[in-house]
Amino acid sequence: MIPNLIAVENKIARVLSIQPECLITHPAELAALKSMSPDEIEDFALDHGWRVVSRLGGRQIEFYNDAGARELAGGEFE
Repeated sequence: MIPNLIAVENKIARVLSIQPECLITHPAELAALKSMSPDEIEDFALDHGWRVVSRLGGRQIEFYNDAGARELAGGEFE
């Protein structure tokens, strides 16, 4: 397990429960996510019903709730 990934996961879930987006900008949180490949980050997001966007420059990673991912998971999140 990647150090700090559980904490980042909990933060994203908490923020997305009250806001439409979660911006990860803290260096320790970015390091936990950047230790994963882009495909692993995408799978991590889809497993939780989120969409992930990495902007050019790499100073932030954005997560959004994604209804399409929830549909693909077959109602797992209901």
